[in-house]
Amino acid sequence: MNTIKTGFIFDLDGVIVDTAKYHYLAWRKLANELGFEFTHEQNELFKGVSRKRCLEILLAIGKIKATQEQFDSWMIEKNVDYLAYIENMDVSEILPDVPKVLDYLKHKNIPIALGSASKNAKPILEKVNLLSYFDVLVDGNNVTKAKPDPEVFLIAAKQLGVKPCNCIVFEDAVAGIEAANAAGMISIGIGDAEILNQAKYNFKDFTEISLSFLDTLIIE
Repeated sequence: MNTIKTGFIFDLDGVIVDTAKYHYLAWRKLANELGFEFTHEQNELFKGVSRKRCLEILLAIGKIKATQEQFDSWMIEKNVDYLAYIENMDVSEILPDVPKVLDYLKHKNIPIALGSASKNAKPILEKVNLLSYFDVLVDGNNVTKAKPDPEVFLIAAKQLGVKPCNCIVFEDAVAGIEAANAAGMISIGIGDAEILNQAKYNFKDFTEISLSFLDTLIIE
């Protein structure tokens, strides 16, 4: 009988694939259409945040007031532009050594989930040929509360059949680390350790994560 009780949960954008650049291009295009600039620095505010909240932030930056009809229309427009950008994604978009980690966890029969704010998670994973690694997908289509609320990770843990305290979360956003911590999970920051200082562990990227380190996280 399989007695493994650990679950691994991965964010998508900035952790598995670098789709953040395409989000930025789509938001910048909308900002320019509305008559203002949108910088890379301002885009940092959008990490791990829902599309609705991103648009609210964008409009605040541009000091733009919108009717509900305009707001809904701009939400759709941004997503159409984003989908056009990601249409040609392939395996080259996978961030370094992500397959190494996924292969190892799969070999060990560890349940794996995606916990992402993205509503396009499934088609992206299909394009980069990683969908088969994931036992559970929880994305923007399944949750009502955005990170830093822990809802996305708690749903993922429940669907994996693993206690939250035995789940390990990989995140590149402050809101995601806060959500993982709020869920009582082990948080691993991928990116700038100074920014992701609330994470239990920090790595620049997956090239710094050894298989022996993964073993220390697995409860058998």
